[in-house]
Amino acid sequence: MQVFTNAIVLSKLKYRDNDLIVKCYTEQLGVVSFLIRGVLKSKKGASRVAYFQLLSQLQLNIVYKGNRSLQAITETKLNHQYTSLHTHILKSSIVMFLSEVLSSTLQEEEKNESLFKYIETTLLWLDTHSNYSNFHLLFLLNLTKYLGFYPEDFNTDYQYFNLSHGQFELKKTDRYSISGENLILLKQLMGTTFDALYLVKINAKQRQAFLNMILLYFELHLGSFKTPKSLKIFNQVFN
Repeated sequence: MQVFTNAIVLSKLKYRDNDLIVKCYTEQLGVVSFLIRGVLKSKKGASRVAYFQLLSQLQLNIVYKGNRSLQAITETKLNHQYTSLHTHILKSSIVMFLSEVLSSTLQEEEKNESLFKYIETTLLWLDTHSNYSNFHLLFLLNLTKYLGFYPEDFNTDYQYFNLSHGQFELKKTDRYSISGENLILLKQLMGTTFDALYLVKINAKQRQAFLNMILLYFELHLGSFKTPKSLKIFNQVFN
């Protein structure tokens, strides 16, 4: 079956001497992995490798066969030409970190246009904005809307939030009830947009603490989720 679809690169892995295995999140088919044969053995192939940088946005022509774990691509085009995501050190660190999160959380081979559009548009926002220090926090929080465990938005005046239940609480019920600075920031982020994100003022220590909390939130609600290996490097670079 021939399929034309937009796609976002989640990961790539060298296979044998000259091939790549690339995992993408596609608009039409969900998560799909591809075998790109011979792409590493020629100068002409080098230009094709550049297409498959992490979180690149592509247009793919796919020969899709449901009984295969690795699909074939007949044509690749860039859908959006980033201006800074792969060249700015801080933004490229965000890209590396978020690609690992998305690779861990997006497992389904099914169409989800609203989720695809969310990832596509927010990456374009990041590429074109210079005030983005809290981007990854809002990105992860909003991602939970599409994964099915966004915090319930009533009783937000309560002084605790339970990570396990995804609810605000009047009093602390267990070890997953959070309060203090993380709670304040959670409420701020739930009430903001990416364009207003510059108004959220926190320091590096607070940012790292909230990131650790939101990653725990993912672990509690997604059995397959693992803390990204790039987290330590990300924190070192970003802070």
